[in-house]
Amino acid sequence: MKVADIRKICVVGAGNMGHQISILAAIYGYKVGCVDASPEQLKKAEDFIDKYLPARVAKGKLTADQATLIRGNLHFTTSLAEAARNADFAVEAATEKLDLKKEIFKQLDQLLPPHAILVTNSSFLVSSLLAGVTNRPEKVCNMHFFNPALVMKCVEVVKGPHTAEETAQLTVELARKLGKEPVLLNKEIYGFLVNRVLAAINNEALFLLEAGVASAEDIDSAVTNALGHPLGPFRLMDLTGIDLSYHITMERYQATGKAEDKPSPTIVEKYVKGEWGQKTGKGFYEYKE
Repeated sequence: MKVADIRKICVVGAGNMGHQISILAAIYGYKVGCVDASPEQLKKAEDFIDKYLPARVAKGKLTADQATLIRGNLHFTTSLAEAARNADFAVEAATEKLDLKKEIFKQLDQLLPPHAILVTNSSFLVSSLLAGVTNRPEKVCNMHFFNPALVMKCVEVVKGPHTAEETAQLTVELARKLGKEPVLLNKEIYGFLVNRVLAAINNEALFLLEAGVASAEDIDSAVTNALGHPLGPFRLMDLTGIDLSYHITMERYQATGKAEDKPSPTIVEKYVKGEWGQKTGKGFYEYKE
């Protein structure tokens, strides 16, 4: 299969990443089936697109006809079979829980056409943990978009030991077709490229906070004004979701059993309190509607 043969993309998960990946693909002319088990999550996704497209038209970024065409490319459903039907490429963008992703991959493998590529948007879990539940391991890899997927240019494509070269290259080409700047990792490594660097920054920022060296606000200020980052580590954790930070770190700790891989006390406390960042109105900062 060549990238030009891709006509329909299935996206599993209508959360923050899933619905934006779906919109992105629709903007670039692909038919998209976006599936989520939660009708409430699907409604949120549809409400977002129904506000996003008119706003783009009002700003002169799209014509009314273009917006209508994009909206027509998008189909939201609770049926995995419906979303996967005739899809040439599938992107799993579910919660960062290995057992959940394995079950999704197993079902997708049975529902997708034999030629279809199956990728995970996971930011930490490598695709070799998932490929074994499918009958197409050579057609499986990581394709990691960054939040917000509609804006961020980088996409990490990670080639596992099971991944065919054709699959990796096709995924890189698709990322370019979606207006992104892909980077190819020739081997799997926990955290990939960007999140390994980001985790080191976040861990040090949390250490400085918990040691009472400086406040979250001052650490963020130092990182933005001295290092030139657009967001400090605590603002960024609020944006991406403290619950995501918790689940990713817990998955790592459960895999290694190493005490140093445990979530920090601050992350655990905020996770338990439901202070997950912007999505809940409070994290390291407070947010108004």
